[in-house]
Amino acid sequence: MKVDLIVPRMPLEAVPALARRVEALGFDGLWFGETGGDPFLAIALAAEHTERITLGTAVAIAFPRSPMVMAYIGWDLQRLARGRMILGLGSQVKGHIERRFGLSWKAPVPWLRDYIAAVRAIWASWREGTPLNFRSEHYHLTLMTPFFTPEPNPYPDAPIYISAVNRAMLRLAGRVADGVHVHPLHSERYVRELVLPELEAGWRAAGRDRSALEIVVPVIIASGRDPEEWAESRHFARSQIGFYGSTPTYRVLLELHGFAEHADRLRALAAAGRWSELADAIPEEMLHTFAVVAPPEKMAERLRERYRGLADRLVFYGLRPPRPLEDEAFWSETIRALKD
Repeated sequence: MKVDLIVPRMPLEAVPALARRVEALGFDGLWFGETGGDPFLAIALAAEHTERITLGTAVAIAFPRSPMVMAYIGWDLQRLARGRMILGLGSQVKGHIERRFGLSWKAPVPWLRDYIAAVRAIWASWREGTPLNFRSEHYHLTLMTPFFTPEPNPYPDAPIYISAVNRAMLRLAGRVADGVHVHPLHSERYVRELVLPELEAGWRAAGRDRSALEIVVPVIIASGRDPEEWAESRHFARSQIGFYGSTPTYRVLLELHGFAEHADRLRALAAAGRWSELADAIPEEMLHTFAVVAPPEKMAERLRERYRGLADRLVFYGLRPPRPLEDEAFWSETIRALKD
């Protein structure tokens, strides 16, 4: 199992030092989310200051960028990172697509299917020197001249991963993606009973097998060496669960565990703009269902118990750099134990 870290948001000027620190601690990968800035700028900085670790987006929102724009980004960053780039894409929910990005909403599964195919067709045109001729329901791309063709890329095309929560998107991941990002709001039961069967249905329908798909599982953790750290970590984990749980898209996860009333409560708080109250609305049972809660010396053991056979890459999610990375003993021991 590979062990990674995700950084949801941080100032760009802090990225080089963080990336060097993450690599030195023994992590296998560093992921950047698109929550408060452009993750591709962070990857460019991290690529300059690291040699070994995988660098990827978890995730970049696909639809606001045309497939051509995304193809250029992925091509250039794969060169800069010397083959260590992973292009992680997400569809986002309807409200954000319409009201934050100003686009018209379409059914996301066929839209993302065509989007991925278009990006790969552009890369193939550049790599093979063949005319661009991609036609689908959502995209017609037929113009590529030498002037707009980038310099040759000595590295393979960047793998394309997608985030998936519901059955249809999970099946799409199984059919066409190189990897899948499981949502941070998940439980072991959800991964076993819904995620894995739907992924398998997808890869079997496409004539692929399990080895074609890397399963990336971000994990919300709560831990601490003293009461102050415990309190801060548990509150932050609750706030993450509350934020995601307030979104209707993720209600299926809460209902699976009998938390439908809590989903209604979280949704009402979000609708009223009472974001600071979300953490306090998460009961202890809900915290332990969707997060791994353990003291530092037990964290690796709990993670192995929950995710053995479920994840190819385990991603520590929601940490606030740089303070959590200062505990070198915890990270070196935990990473080593998870890789054994």
